[in-house]
Amino acid sequence: MGSIEIQSPESVPQRSQMGSAGEDGKGIMVYKQRKKLGIHFAESDERQFPKAMGGEYVSVGTTPVNIRGKPIEDLSKTGGWIAAFFIFGNEMAERMAYFGLSVNMVTFMFYIMHRPFTSSANVVNNFLGISQASSVLGGFLADAYLGRYWTIAIFTTIYLLGLTGITLCATMSVFVPNQADCDQLSVLLGTCEQAKPWQMLYLYVVLYVTAFGAAGIRPCVSSFGADQFDERSKDYKAHLDRFFNFFYLSVTVGAIVAFTMVVYIQMEHGWGSAFGSLALAMGISNAVFFVGTPLYRHRLPGGSPFTRVAQVLVAAFRKRNIPFSSSDFIGLYELPGKRSAIKGSEKIEHTDDFRCLDKAALQLKEDGTDPSPWRLCTVTQVEEVKILLKLLPIPSCTIMLSVILTEFLTLSVQQAYTLNTHLGHLKLPVTCMPVFPGLSIFLILALYYSTFAPLARRITGHPQGASQLQRVGLGLVISILSVAWAGVFERYRRNYAIEHGFQSLFLSPMPNLSAFWLLIQYCLIGIAEVFCIVALLEFLYQEAPDAMRSIGSAYAAVAGGLGCFVATILNNIINSITGNEAEGRSSWLAQNINTGRFDYLYWLLAGLSIINFCAFLFFAKRYKYRVRKATEMEVVKLNKDISSSEGK
Repeated sequence: MGSIEIQSPESVPQRSQMGSAGEDGKGIMVYKQRKKLGIHFAESDERQFPKAMGGEYVSVGTTPVNIRGKPIEDLSKTGGWIAAFFIFGNEMAERMAYFGLSVNMVTFMFYIMHRPFTSSANVVNNFLGISQASSVLGGFLADAYLGRYWTIAIFTTIYLLGLTGITLCATMSVFVPNQADCDQLSVLLGTCEQAKPWQMLYLYVVLYVTAFGAAGIRPCVSSFGADQFDERSKDYKAHLDRFFNFFYLSVTVGAIVAFTMVVYIQMEHGWGSAFGSLALAMGISNAVFFVGTPLYRHRLPGGSPFTRVAQVLVAAFRKRNIPFSSSDFIGLYELPGKRSAIKGSEKIEHTDDFRCLDKAALQLKEDGTDPSPWRLCTVTQVEEVKILLKLLPIPSCTIMLSVILTEFLTLSVQQAYTLNTHLGHLKLPVTCMPVFPGLSIFLILALYYSTFAPLARRITGHPQGASQLQRVGLGLVISILSVAWAGVFERYRRNYAIEHGFQSLFLSPMPNLSAFWLLIQYCLIGIAEVFCIVALLEFLYQEAPDAMRSIGSAYAAVAGGLGCFVATILNNIINSITGNEAEGRSSWLAQNINTGRFDYLYWLLAGLSIINFCAFLFFAKRYKYRVRKATEMEVVKLNKDISSSEGK
């Protein structure tokens, strides 16, 4: 059968694939040839083309249902921006807790639990990694069994329980070691009473319960919010683009609150109040989320995506030696009509990628009329697996961005301790410094539609200013600039500390060197986040199979989690290779930042990021966006062209 694309007669090739009627009838002949292939896409009377409203193409999507699983009769009373704003609050509170813990937990473990700074940073990195990498579990449960609403509801409750446990740890003296006779010098020398094993166990348990709670929130909130918009609307694309920008704006607001108000509460009222404020915010957001229940549109879970993937792999392996030209070959199997066999998903057109997987849909005479799904799969099911495989390289290339973000969250705080944080007569707490990436994100998102998009549109001609993959690539480039600058400034800061006698005073600020030089790397990494992560979320939601959109969104969270783990592994490798206590050689990541070499680490990250960007260019250039159905006008024109050709 060669390389001819196999498609259902129900689907119509795009104009770019068909050509025009004037080009010697080439497009018509291709279409007719495909239709004569006998691929066993059985037609039915239910088959119909999408309807156009007001001259605009309306795509055929999955039918939204209410919380009871029944079709919604009047969509105007549900969904839309009002429902989305109820969902924004949940994500805002989750990110407020996430960033509040990430910036405060290292300090809490160092000063209160009397743990070394390096091990405290690794614990927090693991917390960040688990909270994101476990998102694949939440995505699986949402797509397979629970749906996105119930997954969010269950896991936000778990999240709240974890935050409550952390608050108790900071409030009740029984959970922390004795703080008597433990001043700052004793903490630095490590002479304070160490936390008991059971105290550390309790803290680890409640911390990782909180991380586990994020597993059901991360992959579902963005997808559930996007579900509130009607795929049949002519403005759907514009709504979706704005939604993901507003969604990340809510993430940013949560981060800003964590880096300012929560830090202020901790300084003025103590650790118990600070962690308690995070629990209170999560409790309020949960209540708001449940209040919006009557407004939500839902998508039916499509069954276990992992089972469907396994069925495709097993079926393809079983028929690996059967050629497409076999005499027993009937065609590629698909159900008749316009609906697919997968609940919550429309049919997906066949593509030529990963042709070995097409063997799973290879229907033979021996398969009979009621084939086993472990021997014969539909084309849509096979295409789901293909899409998941094609998507993998793109979020994988964002892991390096997450590594940089993770290192900045911990290492830049150490840098800020040695710098002057005064802003005029106002002295900013060191733990407030990470607020500046959030402020830069807030500013860029606010100006995106009024400044960047129109300017980029003039250059590229793209309706959104730049494609999703172009924005991801731009974010990766800016992240390289950010970490490269961090290396340059850290070299200057370290040399300044040595020259002015601050080499051993790594927690004493140098009065003549401002901490606001860090704003350059902070702002650059914030801008990188805007372009990279927002575009990635939008890209994964639109490109993922209909019944696997939570899994698709989980790709981004898993990439973020892997970045945290990579940062921890990288730190451990650097400590073991560059440090040698017997020889008196300090590690690059020595607790005394003035004897360490953070600048070397930053330049190493810059080099790895450049290699990563080259890999991204390779995969992005070869990526093919999902084929969408043609408009009704194109269908009518094609039918006329075919009729005219046959008449001749």
